[in-house]
Amino acid sequence: MEKKYCSLTFDDGPNLGHDTTMNDMLDILEKYNIKASFFLIGNKINKENEKVIKRAFDMGCDIENHSWTHPDMAKLTREEILDEYNKCDEAIIKITGKKPEFFRPPYISVSNLMHEVIDTPFICGHGCKDWELEVSAEERIKLLEEGTKDGVLYLLHVMEGNTNTLKALETFIPELLSQGYTFVTVPEMFKIKGISTKGHSGKLYTFC
Repeated sequence: MEKKYCSLTFDDGPNLGHDTTMNDMLDILEKYNIKASFFLIGNKINKENEKVIKRAFDMGCDIENHSWTHPDMAKLTREEILDEYNKCDEAIIKITGKKPEFFRPPYISVSNLMHEVIDTPFICGHGCKDWELEVSAEERIKLLEEGTKDGVLYLLHVMEGNTNTLKALETFIPELLSQGYTFVTVPEMFKIKGISTKGHSGKLYTFC
């Protein structure tokens, strides 16, 4: 039987204060022995949450760029765009020693100027409105199921207090495993599907 692949991707980490959402998500990934991709907001990174980023990286997850302050970058100047992108990259490299391979634009808002100045492929994905805290875990599962297919990139969030996504994935991950899906990171998905990103900087990839 032909293998089926999916990628879980999480925006808006790491968490501030005593919030443990990203770390709790790593517990779930570890429980099922799977990996995911985390798109971080650079100015949220501090000494206290570096350890959760290192934990994710050591588990085989990839750490990617989601801007420095999460603005609508389509409204920014060239210099502001580069500042948002480069400062986040630098903060991640300082912890992991590895340059992010992909970029997720905040709000999936893009411009021609962003395409020009950011030399990394942009990633979107299939979401489940999980940035809206009032959307229940059951509703999130249903929305995720609607996008399920080989090669799907799920767009999720580990922002502070996002417990409904934790609940949803406790059900959804074993459901996908029972359907024969293998969970891979975004870079792994591109390799598996034979998609080269060379020469496609700034292209917005929604699904593989």
